[in-house]
Amino acid sequence: MSKNNENIFIEPWIDTEGWDKLDFSKVETPSYVVSLEKLENNLKILKEVEDKTGAHILMALKGFSMFSTFSLIKKYLSGSEASSVNEARLGYKEFGKETHVFSPSYTEENLREYIKYADHLVFNSFSQWNKFAAFVKTTAGRRKISCGIRVNLEHSEVETSMYDPSSENSHFGVTIKNFERENIKGLEGLHFHNLCELDADALERSLKVFEEKFGEFLGGMKWVNFGGGHHITRKDYNVSLLCKILNDFKSRYPHLEIYLEPGEAIALNAGVLVASVIDIFKNNKNIAVLDVSATTHMPDVLEMPYLPTILGAEPSHKATVGEESHIYRLVGPSCLTGDVIGEYSFTKPLEIDQKLVFMNMAIYTMVKNNTFNGVNLPNITTVDKTGKIKIIKKFGYKDFKNRLS
Repeated sequence: MSKNNENIFIEPWIDTEGWDKLDFSKVETPSYVVSLEKLENNLKILKEVEDKTGAHILMALKGFSMFSTFSLIKKYLSGSEASSVNEARLGYKEFGKETHVFSPSYTEENLREYIKYADHLVFNSFSQWNKFAAFVKTTAGRRKISCGIRVNLEHSEVETSMYDPSSENSHFGVTIKNFERENIKGLEGLHFHNLCELDADALERSLKVFEEKFGEFLGGMKWVNFGGGHHITRKDYNVSLLCKILNDFKSRYPHLEIYLEPGEAIALNAGVLVASVIDIFKNNKNIAVLDVSATTHMPDVLEMPYLPTILGAEPSHKATVGEESHIYRLVGPSCLTGDVIGEYSFTKPLEIDQKLVFMNMAIYTMVKNNTFNGVNLPNITTVDKTGKIKIIKKFGYKDFKNRLS
């Protein structure tokens, strides 16, 4: 995997507004810091979409599951979306309201658990639906569960195949060629998800394909779910176009309830990861060892790969003449050779104990981090409108040990 900054994706939607005014000098590192004000600002945008369209926006727990903030989030959103029993249980118990579930791997064992929590169950194939339709009805008893099936549009909008549910040979959803018209009795909804970090125009194109391929089945349904990947709270996102798309669809199918389940939009730009510089030395290049790790604390940096934005720094290839001596390769504390965050240019030399602030670290960080090598997980903290930083949770040896046996 190349570590040339020019060949690694850099998030274009980073918003540093307000973060440069906070004093991170006393933050115990490593720490995720979530701004309650920025989180609520995102929620207000999402609620505006709900109010203008009548659509229901769900929080996809796979992107952000910081349940200490659920009391705030549920004031604005309609419910949660889960893809595991643990997520479903968390959504049901800590969030409340509607609990939606999608999984490609239902079994009798996990369905018994899902049924305790879910209002909506989305099946990934007719094989699974045909196998478990009667089981769900019998097991649920008086509990009303609305079942749907995920469809595959075979229409790609996502450039990175790893994140494209419509890529060739995808294991997500039923293609129109394999759609079993004779087995839709009992299904009340259709679900598709083929976006990732995209604007409303991508939904507009996808929805056209959805209606062309699966529109004939909508008359007998009660709801549709347009999945996630809607970057609604990004500054340049076309919210007015989204509302128009949803309202136009609703005018054609007034009997259908519409759901969207964005993951990133909930906490986009609402959190940072604060690190400290632990050591500085030279091996051809300046190397700075941090107390945060790419592989354990922000694994998407290596999986995608991408170069996270650091407050007050630039990617190394953007360094101006004379700043070459202020370029550092930032590495993590684990023993993995590839635990390299990237190379950055700073306005002046780094110092040991200096704090570095990585932007947009609320989403897909806390939910994906790990304790590889016994590296401790960062604190989870919040900052309020007054700038007061509060530690919500600290992690230690027991968290590492209890994952094992």
